[in-house]
Amino acid sequence: MKEEHIKELQWRLLLKQAAEIGALGGAKLSGADLSHANLSTADLCGIKLRGASLAGAFLRGTNLNSADLSGANLKGADLREADFLGANLSRAVLSGASLNGADLSQADLSHAWVGDANLTDADLTGADLIGADLTDANLSGANLTDADLSDADLSGANLSGVRFDDQTKWPKGFDAPVPEPELQQ
Repeated sequence: MKEEHIKELQWRLLLKQAAEIGALGGAKLSGADLSHANLSTADLCGIKLRGASLAGAFLRGTNLNSADLSGANLKGADLREADFLGANLSRAVLSGASLNGADLSQADLSHAWVGDANLTDADLTGADLIGADLTDANLSGANLTDADLSDADLSGANLSGVRFDDQTKWPKGFDAPVPEPELQQ
């Protein structure tokens, strides 16, 4: 094994161990290459990962509250059930990512590229999605209450069963989905 590869493996192991004990909260790892890293269920609250590469990373159930992931590459990452409450994901690349059941409430996803991502049952309450590219994204069952989708591209997006309210802002000229009737018991 090349020395370079061994050092990378050691770095990833150290990072995983630090994340497991919560030692990364608030850490500054801007620009880091954490592609394919396994940080599932880690506490990364407040971490700074501006412009970092987390392409294909495993972050299922990870706490990323108030994290700064602006401009980060999360293409194809497993972010199911991750907690992004108040996180900054502006201009981030989330194409093809799995965000099923993720909490993105109050998150900044302005101008993010979220095309082909799976956001089934994601909570986007109060999220800023201004100018986001959601082309072909699956938003079925997502909560868009009070979300701002002004200037977002929703071409081909699956909006079946989405929840929204009068405060939800849709792109200009976009026909908001018709609310599905409540099931009678």
